[in-house]
Amino acid sequence: MARTLVSLIAVAGIAAGSLVGAGAGFAAPAQSTPAVASAEAGVLATVNLGLSTTQAANVQRALAARWLYSGGIDGQLGPESWKAMQRFLKANHGYTDPIDGIVGPDTIRALQRYLKQFYGYTGPIDGVAGAGTQAAFKRAAGYCPSACLLP
Repeated sequence: MARTLVSLIAVAGIAAGSLVGAGAGFAAPAQSTPAVASAEAGVLATVNLGLSTTQAANVQRALAARWLYSGGIDGQLGPESWKAMQRFLKANHGYTDPIDGIVGPDTIRALQRYLKQFYGYTGPIDGVAGAGTQAAFKRAAGYCPSACLLP
């Protein structure tokens, strides 16, 4: 009986040791996630809504003149450009979200209200930057920096 008990304890010990050692040896292989280069992130952060770099630079000049934009005039409407645009839209066109530089639906709705009031946008205020929104934004950019984004 003592021999049987010792045998059972030995088997249990071996089994337990095998389970402890199974951790890394029997684990599923790690799946690799491709890294995103910072250059790609910079490109993704630019939201020109159909504007050429020249038109976007005009908008940046107007934002710099009146809405605390201090970034480069490079024709790339990135987060800093959109933060300045959100300040303008909050002051004048019903933007209510945080000043975060993210071009979300509320930013687009406020932009659409502005474009409807001054630049011939006739579509719905729906937060979708479709062809009509982009065409009106191009018209506005044609007037920048001399007349667009005035309070």
